[in-house]
Amino acid sequence: MAELTSSHSPIPRGRHAPPLEVRLQVQKHRLFDAAAAVFSRSGYAEASAEAISREAGMSKATFYEHFANKEECLVALFEHASSRLLDGLVTASRGADRDYEDRHRAGLRAILDAIDSNPTLAQATFVETVGAGPRIAELRDAAMTKIAQVMYEQTVRAAELTGGPAYSSPDDAFAIVGATFELVSRQLRTGQPAHVLDLQPLIERLILGLLSQPLSDT
Repeated sequence: MAELTSSHSPIPRGRHAPPLEVRLQVQKHRLFDAAAAVFSRSGYAEASAEAISREAGMSKATFYEHFANKEECLVALFEHASSRLLDGLVTASRGADRDYEDRHRAGLRAILDAIDSNPTLAQATFVETVGAGPRIAELRDAAMTKIAQVMYEQTVRAAELTGGPAYSSPDDAFAIVGATFELVSRQLRTGQPAHVLDLQPLIERLILGLLSQPLSDT
């Protein structure tokens, strides 16, 4: 299972220091972890570059070396998290010789496991991005569309190889992505159901229902 983020050890200094690009990547991921904590704890509206820098144990100057402002930080954080989710989905659902139900179940489980492994980041990206402005909304829609397109293409490719069912269109896949996003967002906001992983049976029924009832040509 690939987690959305990971912890980082202190960067060695002096002659043992890694190359600049490595140090910058480590800094960025520390800022991602800090931003997720601040956004989830304080909300996007109340978050600030100063609070994120303080959470990361860095100066505001270092923050501004990576991001122009807190919106740019949230944009980068969301892009990072959605890319990791997509990679986890693709990796988990590989294997054209596997039963189509098993492939979808594995892909869904990978996403829910990643969310469950880092609820702070999930809160920041699933909840705090809602209402954070038109740019974030556009980015969120684009990310969901990309994930849906990959899901659609995967089912079509697998159906050609195995004869199993496929989504009738990318819109079918987007319906699943949108429903999953809203269900996860509600769980994070309200605690209902008790755990994110409790959503798996419901989302599986939505997936398998759409796959078993393809769009009629008439």
